[in-house]
Parts: sequence; C-alpha cells; structure tokens
Amino acid sequence: MIADRLDRYIARNVLGAILVVQVVLLGLDLVITFINDLSDVEGGYGALEVLFYLGMRLPWRFYQYAPVGVLIGALIGLGTMASSNELTVIRAAGRSLMRILWGVMKPVLLIVVLLMLMAEYVTPRTEQFASAWRLEQVQGEDAVLAERGGWQREGDSFYRFGVIRADDTVLDLLRYRFEGRVLQEAMTAERAVWRDGEWVLEDVELTRFASGRTQVETHDSLGWDTDLTPEQLNRLLRPIDSQAPSGLWAYAGYLTAQGQQATQPLLYFWQKMLMPLTLGSLVLVAASFVFGPLRSVAAGTRVFYGVITGLTFKYLQDLLAPASSLFGFSPVWAVLVPTLVCAGLGLYFLRRTG
Repeated sequence: MIADRLDRYIARNVLGAILVVQVVLLGLDLVITFINDLSDVEGGYGALEVLFYLGMRLPWRFYQYAPVGVLIGALIGLGTMASSNELTVIRAAGRSLMRILWGVMKPVLLIVVLLMLMAEYVTPRTEQFASAWRLEQVQGEDAVLAERGGWQREGDSFYRFGVIRADDTVLDLLRYRFEGRVLQEAMTAERAVWRDGEWVLEDVELTRFASGRTQVETHDSLGWDTDLTPEQLNRLLRPIDSQAPSGLWAYAGYLTAQGQQATQPLLYFWQKMLMPLTLGSLVLVAASFVFGPLRSVAAGTRVFYGVITGLTFKYLQDLLAPASSLFGFSPVWAVLVPTLVCAGLGLYFLRRTG
C-alpha cells in the first residue's frame, strides 16, 4: 500500500508539472502565432477568426510540444521533490532508484497513449478541418484544401497538381508522358473530378509529339486512368508531418510500388510510432539531471539544461533526416539514433549515481 501511494505521489507531481509546462508552451505559442497571423487578416478572416483557427490547431501543437513538455515537466516535477528533500527521504526509506523511475514513467505512459491516439485519429482531422475552414473564410466557397502544388511520378508519366478542393476536385493538372527519355505527350486539364470511383478530366488540351511535328487535341472531358485516389492526392498536397501513421505507411507503400523513394513519409511514420521510446529516453535524461550531476544546482539551471538538451535532440533528428536520403540508410535510424543517445546518456549518469 505504501509503495503504491509513493508511486501515485511521484506520478501526480510529475504529471502536474508536465501539464503546467504544456499549458505554458501552448499559451506562448498561441500568443506569438496570433500576433504573427494578424498580418493575414483580410475579407471575412478577422482577428476572431484567426483566434478560432489557432484554437482548432491546438491538438497538433500539443502533440508537437509533447517531447519538450515531458522533458521539462519531468525535470521540474522531480526537481521540486529533490529541492524539498522528498526524494532523499523516499530513497532513505528503501525506495530504489529504478522504482522511483517507474513512478515517473507511469504518467508518461498515459501521455504516450494519448499522443498515439491523437496522431492517428485527432490531429489529421483537426488540421484538415482547420485548413479548409481558414481557406473558406479567405477565399469563399470555392476554397482549396492545399495552398501548394506537388509533383508525382506514376509509371512513365510525371504529374504536376495545382490544388485540391474540399469536394476532391483537382485544379490545374499537368501531365508529361515519356517513352524512355523521349517526351511523347503533354496534357493540361483545368480540373479533374472524382465521379463514381474514377477520375474525369475537364477542359483538356493534349499535345502529342511525333517526329518533326506536334498534334494538338482539345476535349471537353476525358477519362483519366490512374491508381491515384483522392486520399493519396490529399497526402501529396497536404503537409506530411500532420498526417496519420496509417496514412503515412500507405503513402510510403504507394511510392515504393512506383519505384520512388519513400524516405520522407517513412521518417514521419517512425517519428510517430517511436514516440514512446523518444519520451522514455527524455525522461531518463531528466531523471539523470536530477539524481546526477545537476542534483545540487538551482531549478532554473536544470530547466535551462533541459531546454538545451531538447533543442539538441531536435536538431540531431533534423540533421539525420536529410542524411538518410543522402546516404541511403533507413529513416528509422534517423529517429532511433538521437533516442538511443539520450537513453544512453541518461542511463550512464544514473548508473554513476548508483
């Protein structure tokens, strides 16, 4: 009973600190982003609409700040207990360091489950809805869901897509078809409409290249034979970092089937799927700071070192991400290496503490 009470006490202190840190981070981000986005106010998109839009994106922001929030929150929660000598009393009562760490990990496991559910079911939908709602306020009923175009290869054809609307209509489509390295056709279509499970191109201009001449055709409508679905185009045209893990895995499979590199979707997939290991390694680092070399310093100093560690972790991941494409190693290592480094450092300092 006493052991369970101690676990609950440690978990409550750490979880409370993590939530406070998350609220502070989200509040600062909301204020800064709100001030910055006021420059985008136009038409029916005013200050209240900006605030509503940022409110809809809070789940995604919560997910993004979770690693830093867990690191700093664990530092503050354990650091507060260390400053009041509670950890000393707990250890003097025969509580081992590993059992204290288990008490810290319990609320982190709860946060991990919440984040995994958010990544799969919540943030992709809130980000899609927020983007569509904002563009409808700015551009009206014909708003698009993506503000940027994208290129895609399929077999011997190369496509450039403009944007995709809320009704799955693709605007400004361009296709180049090659045989070997020889260009055979160039096609432009004002729009592509998804009807009854297949694509129909509208206002099409098709240019065929033959030896020494070109042949131009125009069509009011034309069938489009492609394996691309509206869901796949949405993945292509929307920011990839906010997509669900299942969607990222499906998109990576599609790219691989087309003979293309799937490094980017796999990178974000593994970042989301390995989130439990990431948070666990950051908790080990936080605990090593409190029990190890920073146990006697002020709380502000520990928080400072925690922020530096979090930024170093992020920058290391950001550096390894393009390196996985350049040197051809698996994207999973771009996620695992910083995690393993943090876990190794944390365990080393904890082992020295004893």
